[in-house]
Amino acid sequence: MSGSISPTLPWSQASYKWSSAINPVLANLLVQGQLLSGVVVKTGANTINHGLGRKLQGYFITLNSAATTFYDSQASNQRPDLTLVLNASGPSNISLWVF
Repeated sequence: MSGSISPTLPWSQASYKWSSAINPVLANLLVQGQLLSGVVVKTGANTINHGLGRKLQGYFITLNSAATTFYDSQASNQRPDLTLVLNASGPSNISLWVF
Protein backbone atom coordinates (compact mmCIF):
# COMPACT_ATOMS: atom_id res chain seq x y z
CA MET A 1 0.00 0.00 0.00
CA SER A 2 1.52 3.33 -0.94
CA GLY A 3 1.15 6.11 1.61
CA SER A 4 0.57 3.76 4.53
CA ILE A 5 2.85 3.54 7.54
CA SER A 6 4.69 0.25 7.73
CA PRO A 7 5.08 -1.27 11.21
CA THR A 8 8.79 -1.70 10.41
CA LEU A 9 9.51 1.97 9.59
CA PRO A 10 12.11 3.65 11.77
CA TRP A 11 10.55 6.14 14.21
CA SER A 12 12.03 9.17 12.40
CA GLN A 13 10.33 8.15 9.14
CA ALA A 14 7.05 7.24 10.81
CA SER A 15 6.97 10.57 12.60
CA TYR A 16 7.48 12.41 9.31
CA LYS A 17 4.74 10.39 7.59
CA TRP A 18 2.29 11.06 10.43
CA SER A 19 2.98 14.78 10.45
CA SER A 20 2.56 15.02 6.68
CA ALA A 21 -0.84 13.33 7.01
CA ILE A 22 -2.06 15.14 10.14
CA ASN A 23 -0.76 18.69 9.58
CA PRO A 24 -3.13 19.50 6.67
CA VAL A 25 -6.08 18.43 8.83
CA LEU A 26 -4.92 20.55 11.77
CA ALA A 27 -4.37 23.54 9.46
CA ASN A 28 -8.01 23.45 8.28
CA LEU A 29 -9.90 26.43 9.76
CA LEU A 30 -12.99 24.28 10.35
CA VAL A 31 -10.98 22.13 12.78
CA GLN A 32 -9.67 25.27 14.50
CA GLY A 33 -13.17 26.41 15.42
CA GLN A 34 -14.94 26.40 18.74
CA LEU A 35 -18.37 25.59 20.13
CA LEU A 36 -20.44 28.42 21.60
CA SER A 37 -23.12 26.85 23.80
CA GLY A 38 -26.21 28.40 25.35
CA VAL A 39 -26.36 31.46 23.11
CA VAL A 40 -29.67 33.26 23.61
CA VAL A 41 -30.90 35.05 20.48
CA LYS A 42 -33.83 37.42 20.06
CA THR A 43 -35.87 38.25 17.00
CA GLY A 44 -33.79 40.38 14.63
CA ALA A 45 -30.05 41.09 14.63
CA ASN A 46 -27.90 39.51 17.34
CA THR A 47 -24.22 40.37 17.75
CA ILE A 48 -22.32 37.37 19.07
CA ASN A 49 -18.66 37.48 20.14
CA HIS A 50 -17.08 34.48 18.44
CA GLY A 51 -13.75 34.59 20.33
CA LEU A 52 -11.65 33.28 17.43
CA GLY A 53 -9.15 36.13 17.37
CA ARG A 54 -9.39 36.28 13.57
CA LYS A 55 -11.98 36.89 10.88
CA LEU A 56 -14.88 34.46 11.08
CA GLN A 57 -14.91 32.08 8.09
CA GLY A 58 -18.23 30.40 8.81
CA TYR A 59 -20.54 28.83 11.37
CA PHE A 60 -22.93 25.94 11.92
CA ILE A 61 -25.95 26.03 14.19
CA THR A 62 -25.60 22.78 16.10
CA LEU A 63 -28.57 23.09 18.47
CA ASN A 64 -31.72 25.19 18.18
CA SER A 65 -34.49 25.17 20.81
CA ALA A 66 -37.18 26.69 18.58
CA ALA A 67 -38.45 26.69 14.99
CA THR A 68 -36.27 29.69 14.24
CA THR A 69 -34.51 30.43 10.96
CA PHE A 70 -31.25 32.33 10.68
CA TYR A 71 -29.15 34.34 8.27
CA ASP A 72 -26.05 36.41 8.89
CA SER A 73 -25.10 40.00 8.13
CA GLN A 74 -21.36 39.38 7.93
CA ALA A 75 -21.05 41.26 4.61
CA SER A 76 -21.85 44.51 6.43
CA ASN A 77 -20.36 43.58 9.83
CA GLN A 78 -17.84 46.22 10.88
CA ARG A 79 -15.97 43.76 13.18
CA PRO A 80 -15.87 40.30 11.53
CA ASP A 81 -12.64 39.59 13.46
CA LEU A 82 -14.60 39.80 16.74
CA THR A 83 -18.29 39.17 16.08
CA LEU A 84 -20.92 37.29 14.15
CA VAL A 85 -24.09 39.24 13.37
CA LEU A 86 -26.80 36.60 13.27
CA ASN A 87 -30.38 37.49 12.35
CA ALA A 88 -33.12 35.28 13.84
CA SER A 89 -36.77 34.93 12.86
CA GLY A 90 -37.68 34.45 16.51
CA PRO A 91 -36.23 33.95 19.98
CA SER A 92 -34.24 30.80 20.63
CA ASN A 93 -31.46 29.23 22.66
CA ILE A 94 -28.78 27.91 20.30
CA SER A 95 -25.31 26.43 20.12
CA LEU A 96 -22.93 27.37 17.29
CA TRP A 97 -19.72 25.94 15.89
CA VAL A 98 -17.75 28.96 14.69
CA PHE A 99 -14.63 28.72 12.57
